[in-house]
Amino acid sequence: MCMDSMVAEDITQNVFIKFYQNQDKIKNKKSVPFWLFKTARNEFYSLLRNSKIRKLYSEAEELEGLEIENENSIAEDFEKKELEEIVREELDKVNPINKEIFVLKEYSGFSYKEIGSIIQLDIESVKSRLYKLRQKLIKKISKIV
Repeated sequence: MCMDSMVAEDITQNVFIKFYQNQDKIKNKKSVPFWLFKTARNEFYSLLRNSKIRKLYSEAEELEGLEIENENSIAEDFEKKELEEIVREELDKVNPINKEIFVLKEYSGFSYKEIGSIIQLDIESVKSRLYKLRQKLIKKISKIV
C-alpha cells in the first residue's frame, strides 16, 4: 500500500517484533493471520499520521501486484487484464474504507466479522458497503461487455 519497499520493510519488521513480544497473549492460534494483518494495518496508518507519506499513499496503485493466475489464450489474458484495469479504476473512485473492505474480502479472503473488526464497523455495514460496491462494479462492467 505504501509503494516504498523500505517503508514496507520497516512496517513488516515492526509487526513481527510486536508479534514476538505478544505471541503468548494470542490465545487462538488460528487468529494469528488476522492479528498480523490488523497490526500491519495499524502500523501503516500510524505511519501515515506521523509522517509526510500521505502523498505517496494517494498516488499509490494498491492493487498493482495482484494478478489473476491463468493458463488461457492470449485473448482471454487480454480480457482479464482489461477487466482488472476497470476494477482498479472503479476502486480508485470509491471511498477508501469501501475500497479496503473490497480488497480485504475479495483478495485477502477475510470474513465479514474479521473485516468489521479491522475497520471497526458492524457486520451489517460491511455487508451493505460490499454489496453496493459489487453492484456498482457489475453495472460498470456490464456497460462495457
